Parts: sequence; structure tokens; C-alpha cells
Amino acid sequence: MPVLPASGCPAPPEGVAAEDVVWAETVAGGNYTHKVLARGTELRLTDLTGDACAHLLLHCADRPWERLNTADTVKVFWNAYLGKGHLLLSDQGRVLASVTRDTSGRHDALTGTSSLARNTARYGDGTAQSASPAGRELFKLAALKNGLTPRDLPPSVSFFQGVRIAEDGTAEFTGSVGPGGTVTLRAEQDVTVLLANVPHPLDPRPAYTCGNLGVLAHRARPTAPGDPLWEATPEGRRAFLNTADHLTARGIA
Repeated sequence: MPVLPASGCPAPPEGVAAEDVVWAETVAGGNYTHKVLARGTELRLTDLTGDACAHLLLHCADRPWERLNTADTVKVFWNAYLGKGHLLLSDQGRVLASVTRDTSGRHDALTGTSSLARNTARYGDGTAQSASPAGRELFKLAALKNGLTPRDLPPSVSFFQGVRIAEDGTAEFTGSVGPGGTVTLRAEQDVTVLLANVPHPLDPRPAYTCGNLGVLAHRARPTAPGDPLWEATPEGRRAFLNTADHLTARGIA
């Protein structure tokens, strides 16, 4: 359940004033959440038990046709493994969010989330109201509450349950690093955040296993020129310039 108001959360991040906290929630396994976050907001996800798997989608808040593109997120940076310094891109070559901190290192930008058919075959049911809901079914509900449809749901990324690609091209599930892993994202535009906390599709455990996910967001500032993240790679710099150009034309930055 979310903390309302969010400023009443018992443990804001170090150095963050309670009044700057805009989202505080614990999402149980097999559940979802969503929120529209302002540009510059920092979103911290925490694997509270070692069994959470945070599947994430991002859409521009006022332009949902611009949304997370996992293919560009991977290929533009020549790196399929998400971590600190990685940028989550739209298909317009603009930055939706940046990964500013990561203590887990076990993430996946390749597999996507679970489907109704897969969960039904594996667990006996994959509908949203079942004991083993599929990630895509939960994304549909989160999307509906933000004026989106199933056609607006591209492949997602996930955090806290890792996947590596072997030399023969097969995907190997590496699991989590245990309780307490965190990843922090910084919104570089106003974004609609959709989160589904469900088992990773490649998790080999026979039972539907997914632990609690901590979600906490607070006001901060977007990445600016001169920031090491802005200048880290030529590709990243161009993506930030594309983003700044778009926002400047709209009178936002």
C-alpha cells in the first residue's frame, strides 16, 4: 500500500527532506503500481526480500506515443546490461530516465515480462486477479488507469533478477544479489511510470515466487550539461542534446 501523504514515509533517503518525497509505497509480489513523475524526480526501487522483480515501462506523460524503446536503449550504448550510467531511451532518441545508482547489478533489458499464456501454462493461471498474475496483464491495468491501451505497451525492462547471454546465445538466469539491492532512476522528462512486480519469465523456481518491492520518489533536478552522466559517452551526450532541444522548443528547459 502507498504511504499517504508520501511525505509521511518513515525513512526518506539520506539528505532528502520529508516534504520532497512524492511517492512512497511497498508493492507486494504479484501486484502493480503507477505514477506520473515530474522531470528531475528521482525514483528509488528496492528489492526488500531478494525476490522482487520490478518490470518497468515509461511513457512521456503528455505524449504517450513516445515511450521506452528497449532495442534503442541497448543498441545505442552497445551494452545489453543495465546499470549505473545507462540511459533509458525512447524511439525518438531522447532520454526518458537515467540510472544514477545501482547496488544490485542484476537486471534485464532483453526478456520482457511474463504473459498470460506463459503463466497459465506454468502456474495454472495468469489473469490479473489470480494468485499468479502475468506482468503484461498487470501492465494492462496500470495502462488503463493512465488512458493507455494494450497497444501502448512495448517490451519492458526489469530490475533485480539478472539475465546474461552465454556464448552460444542462450539467456542464462542469474537471479538476485539478495535483500536490499537498490536502483535509482532520474526522470529526464515528465514520465508516466508503470511497474509490475512479478517473477521473471526465466526464473526456474516451480512456485510463483516474488517478494516485496520498495518504491520511493523525491524531488530532485534533471541531468544538466557538465554532469558526468551527460558527458559519459558521445551517444549519451547526443541523446541528452536531443532531449534538451525538444524541451527548449516547448519552453520547458
